[in-house]
Amino acid sequence: MLAQVGFEKKKDKQGYVQDVPVFTQYLKEWHGKRIQLKGYIIPAGEVGDERYMFSALPFNICYFCGAAGPETVVELETSQKILFSSKPMVLEGTLFLNVSDINRHMYILKQVEVK
Repeated sequence: MLAQVGFEKKKDKQGYVQDVPVFTQYLKEWHGKRIQLKGYIIPAGEVGDERYMFSALPFNICYFCGAAGPETVVELETSQKILFSSKPMVLEGTLFLNVSDINRHMYILKQVEVK
């Protein structure tokens, strides 16, 4: 589902060119709705930091290792501590599509719960 995204090059206010996601109408219909995703937890912060990413692929071939595209990962916002596991898990949360904040990922899952 999340792979249904394209990219276009746009200049920002400083004149730098960046790739901006272009979401399909199907994906736009899921914006702001509760969804469940199956995948792999990726710790994104330092030890003790509670920031996480969620990947469609295992850690050894995920986006951060250079083997996949940015459409395969979701940034997580949760107050719940999630333990790292090499096994897939199911998460539920509210999906947000991000096109405006270049310091965040294009998919953000908020109010995340482990199922």
